[in-house]
Amino acid sequence: ELKHLKARFGTFATLGNHDWWYNAPRVKVALEEASIRVLDNQAVKVDQDSFPFWLVGFADEWEGNPNIIETLKQVTDDSPVIAFTHNPDLFPIIPNQVALTIAGHTHGGQVAIPLIGRPIVPSKYKQRYAAGHIVENGKHLFVTTGVGTSIIPVRFGVPPEIAILTIN
Repeated sequence: ELKHLKARFGTFATLGNHDWWYNAPRVKVALEEASIRVLDNQAVKVDQDSFPFWLVGFADEWEGNPNIIETLKQVTDDSPVIAFTHNPDLFPIIPNQVALTIAGHTHGGQVAIPLIGRPIVPSKYKQRYAAGHIVENGKHLFVTTGVGTSIIPVRFGVPPEIAILTIN
């Protein structure tokens, strides 16, 4: 089904911990065969209707080897930078040069109990980066809850989502 994705300026991905646990080289080949470019500590310039920007993909925090500083050295001009990574735990160490970071991984905790919150979020920051739009120190992070589940196949109070971001 991924072969049917169409985007005027390309379709991109970065691998997450489950991709690594399954078989990262095989997942990467499957994505590339579907014309999806996998960015693993790589930057690519996108020229969007005379508004160029950089798309940067950082390796997974748990299973990859994210190298934020070296990856950002690939950005060679002052065009805006949008970064994506599987795990939002990288966000505090991403420099202000990055206008927006997009992540997933947490599934929003899968369960959100009214008045209590999300009892389990797979992040060293707990609920801080569980889901949604977060602004800290002038930097922006968006964490999608995604469509699947992890470990326990249950969701309560955290509906699955396919997020469409409009960036102005």
